[in-house]
Amino acid sequence: MTVAQALLRYLDQQYVERDGVEHKFVAGVLGIFGHGNVLGLGEALEQKVCGLKFVQGHNEQGMVHAAVAYAKQKNRLGMWACTSSIGPGALNMVTAAAGATINRLPVLLLPGDYFADRQPDPVLQQLEGNTDRTASVNDAFKPVSVYWDRITRPEQLIASLTQAMVVLTDPSATGAVTIALPQDVQTESWDFPAAWLERRVWPIRRQAPGLELDGVVDLIRQAAHPLAIAGGGVKYSGAETVLADFAARFHIPVVETQAGKGSLPWNHPWNLGGVGVTGSQPGNALASDADFILAVGTRLTDFTTASKQAFQNPQAVVATININRMDAYKLRAVPLIADARVGLQDLMDRLGRAKYRSAYENDAVADAKRNWDAEVDRWYHASNQSGLTQTEVLGVLNEMLGPDDVIVAAAGSLPGDLHRLWRCVGVDNYHLEYGFSCMGYEVAGALGVKWAQPDRSVFALVGDGSFLLLHSELYTSLQEDTPITIIVLDNQGFGSINALQKAHGSQGFGTEFRRRNPLSGDLNGDCLDVDFAHIGQALGARGLRVTTRDQLSEAILKARQPGPSTVIDVKVLPGTATDSYGGWWRVDVASTSTSADVRRAFDVSQEELKKVWWT
Repeated sequence: MTVAQALLRYLDQQYVERDGVEHKFVAGVLGIFGHGNVLGLGEALEQKVCGLKFVQGHNEQGMVHAAVAYAKQKNRLGMWACTSSIGPGALNMVTAAAGATINRLPVLLLPGDYFADRQPDPVLQQLEGNTDRTASVNDAFKPVSVYWDRITRPEQLIASLTQAMVVLTDPSATGAVTIALPQDVQTESWDFPAAWLERRVWPIRRQAPGLELDGVVDLIRQAAHPLAIAGGGVKYSGAETVLADFAARFHIPVVETQAGKGSLPWNHPWNLGGVGVTGSQPGNALASDADFILAVGTRLTDFTTASKQAFQNPQAVVATININRMDAYKLRAVPLIADARVGLQDLMDRLGRAKYRSAYENDAVADAKRNWDAEVDRWYHASNQSGLTQTEVLGVLNEMLGPDDVIVAAAGSLPGDLHRLWRCVGVDNYHLEYGFSCMGYEVAGALGVKWAQPDRSVFALVGDGSFLLLHSELYTSLQEDTPITIIVLDNQGFGSINALQKAHGSQGFGTEFRRRNPLSGDLNGDCLDVDFAHIGQALGARGLRVTTRDQLSEAILKARQPGPSTVIDVKVLPGTATDSYGGWWRVDVASTSTSADVRRAFDVSQEELKKVWWT
């Protein structure tokens, strides 16, 4: 068979097994065809050489985002392959590939490549260089892939795909895997071994803690005011129930990262909300005072650690539970290299025998939660006679969406507001891509989530900037009869960066969507009025325009009715996102400026730098 035919046959026979349950690993192939893949992989898919489903993408970056969202919602127990042509089609996948690797989510990328025999060089869309004749644009995938290869002979496929599966199914090492396929090699035939094409099950074992467990137990027993940080690893390992028991049994408050939000329901008595730059007031207050921090399944990025300023107790000690060694050793931590569920369970067993309990009392934590709940309610009802506020919109949505509904977001001011304010109930219903915070993820991501869990209603929460950047997979949702609801919060600009500028002495240059002023020549004319609802209607979706709370409620009810995908265009007032609650973020300010406001912001930033950890 051809290389393309063998590749698809192989992928169709791959399964993973965890806790005795098998899962088909590769759901299908997302693709956009061009001369670099249409007669190779395209022909094999057309002839249905295997049972893999093919879905036609409409933007290469968007289709990879959808694949990555699918893997995230499947807790890394399933994935898609994505194929593109050569040149620009391939390069369009690089951004989303980086997002997969940063978020430790499996996706297989199969970009077409130039002819291995080089006979027609240079071909259309070929990059030519003088230093390395073997290089193509697909070399751009190397720094954003956890495994990279180029197949120049058919028999190379056997070892390459086997190693690719080793990486894709390893929770500690997974990410984007790129296998470049020269267009002539895709069509070449070879006698592939039948045994290689047989069904294979890849076991995903839960790693137990090693001897370091004793040290971590001793550290917790000495702590009066410990704090647990729940990261995405809690959800990927299915450790939510164990974490809830761990917190309640030992009186250990829990704060959540964006990836870990929803690990505990919002009303769990020991859930103090978010931590870090976009964290809650009680979450950041406890982080500042904690004498012991247990970071579970988190990468400990700058948003979680407030640029390494979150933990101000000079006696603070950090321990981690993580299957990734690089993450486990961050912040001078005492590491437990282990699966989150197993690690927490083992800690709970040992601390239970030791009859440990923190110094936190129920009433004090309950009071902190009660005060924060009142603050969230205030934001949810922060109305303005001039129009809808962003937090008011989130309040309406949080009230109307249920435990089986899933929200998807990624970039702009929405992730900050959602991290602080959204009240999670249910399981896996808060889907935030914030490792890369990639504008354009939201619409495609919602489609991937819907594929992963077709019985749930999926809502993409997206700013106007992200929607304008990439909404191509809305068309794919219509083509595949896979309805999603896209809620565009139109604040007429890049709101989060506009707020960042103004908080550091700037006036908001270049971040509002305004016409060019014919008199001054600057971008400070009138704002553009865009009808995003009609954009959806033009593609074949339902389009609804909203300017009031009642209209928003009615639009959500209409979106739930049978029919195609829905675009709800919600006009919100600029500058109506939440404030910061003690989470500093290092974004350096100009050290010299003609603006007195910028100079003052620089002085403040220098004082804040004195508080950070440098390790």
